[in-house]
Amino acid sequence: MKKLADWGNALYSGEKSYDFVGRKRLWFGITAVIVLLSVLIPVFRGGFNMGIDFRGGSEFTVSQASHTDVKPGEEAVGAVVPGSQPEVAKVAPGTVRVQTEKLSDTQTLDVKKGLMKAYGVSDDKVTSNFVGPTWGQDVSKRALMGFILFVVLVALLMAVYFRTWKMSLAAIAGLFVVLIVTGGVYAATGFEVTPSAVIGFLTILSYSLYDTVVVFDKIRENTKAGKGRRRFADSVNLAINQTLVRSINTSVVAVLPVGAILFIGAFLLGAGTLKDLSLSLFVGIIVATLATIFVQAPLYAALREKEKGIDDGVPEDSVGAHPLSMADDDAAAAAPAR
Repeated sequence: MKKLADWGNALYSGEKSYDFVGRKRLWFGITAVIVLLSVLIPVFRGGFNMGIDFRGGSEFTVSQASHTDVKPGEEAVGAVVPGSQPEVAKVAPGTVRVQTEKLSDTQTLDVKKGLMKAYGVSDDKVTSNFVGPTWGQDVSKRALMGFILFVVLVALLMAVYFRTWKMSLAAIAGLFVVLIVTGGVYAATGFEVTPSAVIGFLTILSYSLYDTVVVFDKIRENTKAGKGRRRFADSVNLAINQTLVRSINTSVVAVLPVGAILFIGAFLLGAGTLKDLSLSLFVGIIVATLATIFVQAPLYAALREKEKGIDDGVPEDSVGAHPLSMADDDAAAAAPAR
């Protein structure tokens, strides 16, 4: 912990620095490749693995099952509908959920009997119903409306708060990167896209925005304090370094419980309903942290580097100096160990 604190203090004071802004072209290139792959993956894989709420189908719930193995449920459906690919998941202790494409009345009864035998339960322990795609489509429309409203409000509020639309543009660009990359991971892994996953997608937007505002606020502070003492790009780079430890700590604290839900709850305990929400949060938190450091802050610096007068008042003897060597001494001395 002491080494981490010393590292954080060195970053805050400017004794140690990483040139995030200076290598912005490299970060943008890597980001462009990742985003492109995230877009192409669902195209070549035939789209996303949409949940039953979006595609429609038949759903069976087996309660008080003698066991919750997946294979017997798949075999029970396969015996009635050859070639089908049912989604079988443990949703609670002694409870199994089986989802298939839409079945006829006869097929529904036959599958129900097969599940009764497979899980050793009576007739009243197996319930079935048909799920239409209308509800899922309605969720998608509302989620899209919510996303558009969120983006508009974020753009306006950040433009007003920071008094520059360029910060809003950089922040929104980062939000799109987070969403696209997280969506690409869903397509690559074949995880189901369910209403819970959609909620997770919207949740990571708030997390991404929180981390971005922290860094951008530090940029504004450094810009004011360093006017005439350091270049604008150096002020941005200083802000990224000063908040780096905080960003890492915040993301680790957020990822650990989500990771526990994803890996322990979903994979070890087999609670399938947890995977939908936890995967989007797990991936989104990590990508959001990286996007703030490698995309949003460097992009903001790039948007303003050609701005007239942005570096006015920089002393000539500062040319070629270490980007962080001119940090505010008072602020550095007062910086607590983080």
